[in-house]
Amino acid sequence: MTPFKVLWIGVFAATLVWSGINPKDYFTWFLEVAPALIGIVVLALTAKSFPLTPLIYALILLHCVILMVGGHYTYAEVPLFDWFKEWFGFERNNYDKVGHFVQGFVPAMIAREILIRKAIVNGRGWMNFFIVSFCLAFSALYELIEWAVAEFSGESAEAFLGTQGYVWDTQSDMALALLGAVVALVVLGRWHDRQLSSIS
Repeated sequence: MTPFKVLWIGVFAATLVWSGINPKDYFTWFLEVAPALIGIVVLALTAKSFPLTPLIYALILLHCVILMVGGHYTYAEVPLFDWFKEWFGFERNNYDKVGHFVQGFVPAMIAREILIRKAIVNGRGWMNFFIVSFCLAFSALYELIEWAVAEFSGESAEAFLGTQGYVWDTQSDMALALLGAVVALVVLGRWHDRQLSSIS
């Protein structure tokens, strides 16, 4: 096992354990951490048949850490973003907005790697269009899941939703995911191409 993989697993495991020790609410913790747990299972199952580039593994780890921190505190009560709220005069804790930006940023790069390596789409323009559309659809699906959880669990889902009374929360979440996808493709595209060329 490479040092990178050891570090990756160590950071994931340490953050998961910390996150699960006396979280704000165990129901919310499970809802927030579940995607990270599903993700690591998928990575373990595909590690030999379809190993990803280091950039993608690092982005996935970042996303998992964001999910686990949000699960521990709830997205509306992450202390650092409470401080930001006071320092900058924000009306709400905006940690959930970081999470939704990353919800577009990271899946965009995962999709990019799969599409390029599997040669699914011809032409970079169509590929980018497909990726951005996928990320926006994924964000909308997540909002529908949040809605379903709220309907079935009632008040206990408030921490999971993290709306904090913001009437445009759903729309802004999807807009940030869309922005995240576009930024990822623009900022990381060439770096990603260099890593892909080394494994092709």
